[in-house]
Amino acid sequence: MNRKLIRSWALYDWANSAFATTIMAAVLPIFYQQVAASNLTGNQATSYWGYSQSIAVLIVAILAPILGAISDYSAAKKKFLRFFAYMGMIASVMLAFVDSGEYVFASFLLIIGTIGFSGANIFYDAFLPEISKGTDMDKVSSRGFAFGYIGGGLLLAINLLMIQKYEWFGFSSAEMGTKLAFVSVGIWWFVFSIPLFKNIKEEKKAGQVKRNQSYARIGFSRVANTFREINQYKQLLVFLLAFWLYNDGISTIIKMATIYGSEIGIGSSHLIAALLITQFVGIPCTFFFGWLATKITAKRALTITLFVYIGIVILGYFMSSAAHFYALAICVGVVQGGAQSLSRSIFGRMVPDDRHAEFFGFYGISAKFSAIVGPALFGFIGSVTGSSKLGIFSLVIFFVVGLILLQRVDITKGMEEAKKKTVSNDKVDVHL
Repeated sequence: MNRKLIRSWALYDWANSAFATTIMAAVLPIFYQQVAASNLTGNQATSYWGYSQSIAVLIVAILAPILGAISDYSAAKKKFLRFFAYMGMIASVMLAFVDSGEYVFASFLLIIGTIGFSGANIFYDAFLPEISKGTDMDKVSSRGFAFGYIGGGLLLAINLLMIQKYEWFGFSSAEMGTKLAFVSVGIWWFVFSIPLFKNIKEEKKAGQVKRNQSYARIGFSRVANTFREINQYKQLLVFLLAFWLYNDGISTIIKMATIYGSEIGIGSSHLIAALLITQFVGIPCTFFFGWLATKITAKRALTITLFVYIGIVILGYFMSSAAHFYALAICVGVVQGGAQSLSRSIFGRMVPDDRHAEFFGFYGISAKFSAIVGPALFGFIGSVTGSSKLGIFSLVIFFVVGLILLQRVDITKGMEEAKKKTVSNDKVDVHL
């Protein structure tokens, strides 16, 4: 393995996790409810936040497989990664200009930033099978998530100080500290992305021919072809269905926990501090699950994390105090990185060697379409019932059904199916 390249790849997770922690999970949800949506009543802010998340991931879900197919054919994963990352960085900085009552503007920037964050991750994930092979992917994928926990947690700690101790930094108010925290996300993301942008190289495909169609037409053609062929990868398809379900629960917990906690009266300092704990608990636990996968298999290790998530959902339903939120945050920190990194590495093993970005686009679309359902359901139930507790409890079904489907996946057989298809896939590319 090229250690320098792996470090550069993992450092990007350090960089963009600042968006996941400060913007998506911790600071912006509170700012959205207390400032941007201060003119709304009841649980409207929570519902609108959920709808905004769903709109963002719907757009990414539609774009994901098309962009993946285009980047595979054009060997342009790095260019797409950079473009979407810059989009997310700029949106993060622009959040500093959101004022009281401007929830529409805040939602717009959240959507743009999430498109940038998620779109870049499609191409970032697609580099994983190129920088590591076989069982090494479990370790490398886990390292990326662990770096993400460190980087995202470190900046979140700084942001917490900027908000709670704003006078230390010469700011006039906690609101100014919050806005400058958004700016720090964009800067942090840019600076720590530089090693990946500098060191990562595209894998050139053998037998590449000169294109005689637009990239857009090639992309749509390959996506249509992949939709027709996906049922030939039986194990990969079953895994995608399982991932689609349990990831719905995971992504909804990540995106809705803080604003839900704020809705039931937990103070902002407790909410941010608890999510900070999540980051630092996640560092050793992500490495632990990467190690555990080598001892009991990645599938069994992933299964353990999903059982823990079922317990987390139940705890969330009964949550009523800051102590409960701290307990929930710790439990999430134990399993979140393990669940996500093992899902990524399991999928990566069953992907054809010559279609990494295209199939990781499908991985992305599975993640994004599932992430549409959860927040939208959360927001809908909150709007209908006037309370978000039942929205939390509804997540149990996603974990249970996803867990059942996961047990039907034969990873070894899935790897064999991918190898058999690689040669035929090359023939398809030549005729595009």
